[in-house]
Amino acid sequence: MDGTVVGEIAEPGLLVLLGVTHGDGAAEVSWTARKIWGVRILRDERSASDVDAPVLVVSQFTLYGDARKGRRPTWSAAAPGDVSEPAYDAVCAELEALGARVSRGVFGADMQVASVNDGPVTLVLDSP
Repeated sequence: MDGTVVGEIAEPGLLVLLGVTHGDGAAEVSWTARKIWGVRILRDERSASDVDAPVLVVSQFTLYGDARKGRRPTWSAAAPGDVSEPAYDAVCAELEALGARVSRGVFGADMQVASVNDGPVTLVLDSP
């Protein structure tokens, strides 16, 4: 990007790095949005829905990188853009339908993402 800020939250909230794999569909989208909105990871064991915390969602195919062999990771577990972009949009839309104030990155863009990790708390949420 050219330094333009496209998505941000200016108050305590959640930064979601969202990876999509080949088998992810409507059920995974719905589960993921509900889990993000309801998981109790904020102060005093509260969820984003409890305190109306904003959510910044950034697409992140590299979460499915596999570096177990060799010196170069493979991205074969990450869904291609024609699968992952609609899933990304659907998670954001589902969060909004649940009442979340959602800010987004730019799908597929080379972005600089800054975060202040309060806690720190970082979780991997993987649908059942």
